[in-house]
Amino acid sequence: MTSQSAAALRSRYVDQAASDLEENRRLQQELKERISMLKQEEALLGDIISLAERYEGFADASRLPEQLQDEQVVTKPKRASAGSRRTAPARTASADTPAKAGAEGKPRQALLGDLLSKLLAKYDEPRLAKELRDELLKKYPDRNPTPQVVRNTLESLVAKGRIQRHKQQRSVMYTLVKKDGA
Repeated sequence: MTSQSAAALRSRYVDQAASDLEENRRLQQELKERISMLKQEEALLGDIISLAERYEGFADASRLPEQLQDEQVVTKPKRASAGSRRTAPARTASADTPAKAGAEGKPRQALLGDLLSKLLAKYDEPRLAKELRDELLKKYPDRNPTPQVVRNTLESLVAKGRIQRHKQQRSVMYTLVKKDGA
């Protein structure tokens, strides 16, 4: 091997090493950003779990806090340790305290699940989620949930045992669970 070919080979190795190093730095930066995002998601999920645990004992769903439909969700920077969230005492409204209204004194809206249950109570036969949403939009023009939100709410009610799911071919329909003695 001549000194000229060795120098060319060395130059290629140096260029390749520099290129690999730059790619490595870029990947490290992407991973740092992904880790940061995952930490934020973890903190958010921890907050959700904390809230779920706090309100787990409530039998009356109307006492649970509700996000107004036009309210924007704002995420705050999360604390460094997940354990610090759980050390704060849980504050809940007492049974005789009326539910707080929105920030501007607006009355609280009924929960979507309660409205859908009322609509289902009028029918003996199973109803499609689309039919329920259409009826909801007619009866409550101030409410405008997406079809997916309606389906998710109905599935939540199924999970709680408040309504039943019926599958007919590719269609999913819902009926209210009839309580014994009612």
